[in-house]
Amino acid sequence: MHCLFLLGSSRRDGNTERLARVAASSLPANAVHEWLRLDDHPLPEFVDVRHGEGFGPLGATARTLADATLACTDLVFAAPTYWYTVPASTKRYLDHWSHWMRVPELDFKARMAKKTLWVITVNSDDLGAPSTSSDPLLATMRMTADYLSMKVGGVLVGHANRPGDVEQDHVALEQAKSFFGAK
Repeated sequence: MHCLFLLGSSRRDGNTERLARVAASSLPANAVHEWLRLDDHPLPEFVDVRHGEGFGPLGATARTLADATLACTDLVFAAPTYWYTVPASTKRYLDHWSHWMRVPELDFKARMAKKTLWVITVNSDDLGAPSTSSDPLLATMRMTADYLSMKVGGVLVGHANRPGDVEQDHVALEQAKSFFGAK
């Protein structure tokens, strides 16, 4: 098992990353953990040129991210819920998949079908209250997995508002401790 954790938050060591690290502790001892902070590997704005001049070769950052994505068996999106969906860095990363699917030597779509997608997110809904604000984010991730015939391994939703508040979400922390055990 080779897990690529994609950190989509603009905040280092934020609530979503903290929850993801608790979840990672439940991985088998022989599992590879790779962590990439998308803000540390900024992709340019995506321009859809598939019906025009077409896409050129991958830039260095895109190549790094594409190679890491294709090398893993399990892709873990650790992205807080921002305005009901994924943060900009995560959305931009997903947008670039349109390019990567058109690079023949990557065989991106076929190789992605062999992977498992996991989602860890934290929203700012009140702890203990009914929560639906992450539903659009979760729908985006499920539809992405469906489009590429990926398996969805699991979804973990925590609740926090201020830095460190996820430590008060005892339900999410307990779920995180066995999150990958369901695979």
